[in-house]
Amino acid sequence: MRPRVLVAGIGNVFLHDDGFGVEVIRELDRAGLPPWVQIADYDIATVHLAYDLTGGYDTTILLDATPHGLPPGTLSLTSATDTHDLHGDAVFRLLRLVGGDAGRVLLLSCEPACVDGGIGLSRKVGAAVPAAVRVVTELAWGASPELPVREPTEV
Repeated sequence: MRPRVLVAGIGNVFLHDDGFGVEVIRELDRAGLPPWVQIADYDIATVHLAYDLTGGYDTTILLDATPHGLPPGTLSLTSATDTHDLHGDAVFRLLRLVGGDAGRVLLLSCEPACVDGGIGLSRKVGAAVPAAVRVVTELAWGASPELPVREPTEV
């Protein structure tokens, strides 16, 4: 069976919260996703993502730490029709050049607290990982997940 859904973790584990997508992929590896879902940790090697997308997917779910001016740890789920705020912007330009199709593209992003050099997620971003796993799992099974409501808090 060809995977219909690609879940792609994007980010740099050496920049604290920028490793959010990679950490969610690690947790998803144990989540028991259906067989039509392929998960992959692209880290900073997003050119590999472009090549993988040439195989065609119905849905691509990107996981990334993306600042939107929200409280740290806040999850956002958006349609990634315009990826200019995403590390993978070059991926989609390359994909269009080679005629690939990522299908419906969703971005599950987490508001970072710290993207300075260092390893490990901040407490608030780390606490958002289980909710992100739940959201991806529900999306993979065809459900419409609700994001957790977060109260603005201090870092």
